[in-house]
Amino acid sequence: MVSGLYDDASEADRRNDSTKADRRDALTSGRLPVAVYGLGKMGLPLAAVFADTGMRVLGVDVDPDVVDCVANGDCHVEEPGLAPLVAELVETGRLDATTDGPAAAAEAAVHVIIVPTLVRDGGEPDLSTVEAVVADISTGLAPGDLVVLESTVPPRTARDVVTPTLEAETGLDRGEFGVAVCPERTASGRALRDIRGSYPKVVGGIDAESTRAALLLYADVTSNRVTPVADATTAEAVKVFEGIYRDVNIALANELATTCDDLGISVREAIETANQLPVCDIHDPGPGVGGHCIPNYPHFLMDRVETETPLTATARAVNERMPIVTVDRLEHELERTGGELRDASVAVLGLTYRAGVPELRNAPALDVIAELDRRGASVVAVDPFVDPESVDIPGLPIDDLPETSLDAVVLTTPHTAFDRIDWETIDPLVLVDARDALSLENTHHRVVTLGVGTPPDESTTAQDRSILGQVDAQ
Repeated sequence: MVSGLYDDASEADRRNDSTKADRRDALTSGRLPVAVYGLGKMGLPLAAVFADTGMRVLGVDVDPDVVDCVANGDCHVEEPGLAPLVAELVETGRLDATTDGPAAAAEAAVHVIIVPTLVRDGGEPDLSTVEAVVADISTGLAPGDLVVLESTVPPRTARDVVTPTLEAETGLDRGEFGVAVCPERTASGRALRDIRGSYPKVVGGIDAESTRAALLLYADVTSNRVTPVADATTAEAVKVFEGIYRDVNIALANELATTCDDLGISVREAIETANQLPVCDIHDPGPGVGGHCIPNYPHFLMDRVETETPLTATARAVNERMPIVTVDRLEHELERTGGELRDASVAVLGLTYRAGVPELRNAPALDVIAELDRRGASVVAVDPFVDPESVDIPGLPIDDLPETSLDAVVLTTPHTAFDRIDWETIDPLVLVDARDALSLENTHHRVVTLGVGTPPDESTTAQDRSILGQVDAQ
């Protein structure tokens, strides 16, 4: 009889095809229940995909409203295809939810942790939520159980925090239970597709049997390959390195963008053309880097190693300063028109950190607004996905823009809803496009695009750029 996915048996038994088949059948038939700790925007889609493969899944969350919602077959996460899937899985009994972590731990044989890891002021990673979940799991952990970290955590968390805590709290020895890392590689708006196979899964355990058990768990979840790595720390580092790469690359693009006036060119055009070479892949500049992931992951590395990481630290500093650079550009252009930023009326278009996603965490627009406030501007915000009033910012509906007296507009997040704005009905002194998202041709507006230089004595309007484009085309 299969007692769990983890089994410190002989190498010959691990390779036995019938044993593997028995374990897979026990998992997909529901005889080995799975507990998913964290039912947020990544956790609920993961729990649903597990259940959709035939597993019996118990979702755990500290928020009773979230648990009641899921247990009733409703969906609190805005994600394409998720609501009907949750409703079906709850109705068939394959998915349920509870706030009782210890009870879920006592019932489950597989424990998957997918809760956020935040960063405290000063850059120290905050593992308190992960540690609270591990404490709950320890109350019900049994020999043969497998614990999987999908949360993005600092490297060595599984080895130095999760495993020792489980050993100390349960009295079980390493080798009686498994601990593995399978970092989530999922984006909001495409979570189900990503979990089911957009990218390879990465798994690494604290020992070879933990890795094998994790491979078995995810084999039926993804249509893509499952890539085993040397150990749990390597798997943790894979996800952190992915985020740092993007942060450094964006910082390079942002630094290049700040040279546009000195060079008198469109840095964006230069980047786009340079990227025609396969060895070059410079990202797009912008007003900053937001979301839960990229702004935090550099700290996961810098806080855990004694080796100096000046490139990682500098990239983070460059990206954190971009909201100030954006406001500097606006203030400079207002002064060139004879205006000033203090007491200016400014509309900020887009609050969320990414277009089409109702998420405000670390959103650059919030820092842009804070800097505008600090310099004495009067700010209103426009966003079709979130209510600005929820973060104490005066809001403005898109359709009210023509009736609002504005000195400037700053586009920070290019929601598609902004495409329907009739700019000829709006008359700000300056329009700052921090994302190069506006297609304004033959317009009277003074348009300033982040990363596009202007001559020292005049502004390059959208009409000027259109004429230049026509000449190039000829």
